[in-house]
Amino acid sequence: MSETTETPGTVGAAGTTGASYAAAGVDIEAGDRAVELMKEWVKKTQRPEVLGGLGGFAGLFDASALKRYERPLLASATDGVGTKVDIARQLGVYDTIGHDLVAMVMDDIVVCGAEPLFMTDYICVGKVHPERVAAIVKGIAEGCVLAGCALVGGETAEHPGLLGPDDFDVAGAGTGVVEADRLLGADRIRTGDAVIAMAASGLHSNGYSLVRHVLLNQAGLSLDAHIEEFGHTLGEELLVPTKIYSLDCLALTRTTDVHAYSHITGGGLAANLARVIPDTLHATVDRSTWAPAPIFDLVGKTGSVERLELEKTLNMGVGMIAIVPQDAADTALTTLADRGVEAWVAGEITDRGNHQTGAALTGTYATS
Repeated sequence: MSETTETPGTVGAAGTTGASYAAAGVDIEAGDRAVELMKEWVKKTQRPEVLGGLGGFAGLFDASALKRYERPLLASATDGVGTKVDIARQLGVYDTIGHDLVAMVMDDIVVCGAEPLFMTDYICVGKVHPERVAAIVKGIAEGCVLAGCALVGGETAEHPGLLGPDDFDVAGAGTGVVEADRLLGADRIRTGDAVIAMAASGLHSNGYSLVRHVLLNQAGLSLDAHIEEFGHTLGEELLVPTKIYSLDCLALTRTTDVHAYSHITGGGLAANLARVIPDTLHATVDRSTWAPAPIFDLVGKTGSVERLELEKTLNMGVGMIAIVPQDAADTALTTLADRGVEAWVAGEITDRGNHQTGAALTGTYATS
């Protein structure tokens, strides 16, 4: 994570006296303190290929480790967490949002079959509170461990005047590698393949503008409100970290002939699944094979949100899809179950026929 704190602050004009970076709202000492607090967490993410530590201008990764590949393809992705950060801010909970960031980046990378290698982050704050920044980095570091990647660097930027003292945002970028002849994607998918759904941990990190609008603005619910269906408060539910599937997906590719993955994020299940379906084929997903968690029903009923609007905004309980040969489905489910991942056969691949889109949901959701 961030080794320095740099911000385009406005100080006095050239030749004037009295102005300072601190007077403009930038606290360099607080930034240095944040770096000291985060060092132990960043260290926990290190892989053998990582050189150096915090303090350099760039993170270093020994690329000679890729020599074992015949034709290594580097995969990269970048993302943020969206307005979920405002829930963290309101609750004063900063050590889980990093899990969301790593999931959003590294689970995109693993979709093509790539092994996550390393990640960098960017944290923008209105005012550096060292303990808060360190807590955010702690979450990112823990997420990197769960994804099997190293956190090799980053930046903390203090933007007084643009953000309020308690406001912040996070973003990250990651890199992975996959052997060219093991690249997953649409060209591998065949008619009759099974569509395997992996359960989401909750809302993950998409659709929070809708969720906040419906639950907090329209309905006026308190984040401290205890929701019986959840067994905990609304705030706790909204901050459940995004599931990180990276190592589970890599394990699955070692035991099963996986043809493709789809990370279910913004746009919902059908739209994201369609992204990996070839033009001649169609994916049908049966809603009756699972029951979405209560949070989805709460958002839908509270805001009178139509089902199709929910489905194109939220994951509806499915965070990752694997497409495998039909005769490999049982092996896939066993592998995932052994790793503690709830999964089920949710549909199949057919010829496109008269279907206008690459994927569609059918039937009615099961009830829990």
